[in-house]
Amino acid sequence: MTGPDGFELVVFDCDGVLVDSEVIAIRVDQRVLADLGWDLELEEIVERFVGKSEAHFVAAVEQQLGVRLADGWDQDYGRWYQEAFERDLEAVDGIEEALDRLSLPHCVASSGSHDKMHRTLGKTGLLPRFQGRIYSATEVANGKPAPDLFLHAAASLNTAPGRCAVVEDSAYGVQAARAAGMHVFAYAGGVTPAARLAGPGTTVFSDMRRLPELIAAGRHG
Repeated sequence: MTGPDGFELVVFDCDGVLVDSEVIAIRVDQRVLADLGWDLELEEIVERFVGKSEAHFVAAVEQQLGVRLADGWDQDYGRWYQEAFERDLEAVDGIEEALDRLSLPHCVASSGSHDKMHRTLGKTGLLPRFQGRIYSATEVANGKPAPDLFLHAAASLNTAPGRCAVVEDSAYGVQAARAAGMHVFAYAGGVTPAARLAGPGTTVFSDMRRLPELIAAGRHG
């Protein structure tokens, strides 16, 4: 099926687009970083890390602290994230209505691991909507803002990059979509300000319920 302007596939980021995890995660990130010896404000955590992979997080911590984190360093911290997600995680407001009205095929391409996505999508009841069409940055050489992950998702589903619409909420994810040659619908209802998402090939919006009509309006919606 081909949508207006030739869209054939909608590629969703996960955190902050499908599951409302970013606010929860950055608060735990702040606790973890402080425990490791690096005090950052929440806004700086958004600037540095939202939309990037765990490998980037680890590399940044090691560079800042001048140490190498031992294997398994995050095992204890994993409980902090798990408890916070179990207590507070919900689907992004309006995403279920948007998915119900979306006529194009869709998939997930996220910086998170498969285990993490299965937990968060499972917790929010969204997993069955994407089963078998979930792609992780762990599968490619370079995470966002490189285009590798989005290109991998498109190739896996036999779709030309120019026929893909990406739904993102982070500056790094938006950069990755642009680099992949894909139009990006940038959700500004989360932790990243709209001004950081705006730019060429980008439709910025703040109500997830509007997504189907924006995609239907195409690249100039």
